[in-house]
Amino acid sequence: MAKTVTLRISDEVYNILLEAAKADKRPLSNLIETAALARIKEQQFIDGLEMEEILSNKDLIKRIKKGSRDARNRKGRFVD
Repeated sequence: MAKTVTLRISDEVYNILLEAAKADKRPLSNLIETAALARIKEQQFIDGLEMEEILSNKDLIKRIKKGSRDARNRKGRFVD
């Protein structure tokens, strides 16, 4: 079920977002939602090329697996 969220933004930001939404011929809420989701995906997920680079680094994979085992076995310490 869709949720309603109240967002406080300056008049300047509102006008910029509204103009962008009008240019795309879509509701302001849709512009904000899709932009927020795109930003989150950009920061939290990697693309295929980056994943390929990670998987091809055998030393990195070895260290990741060791870190995962250590965490599972509660070995090590958290660093602030």
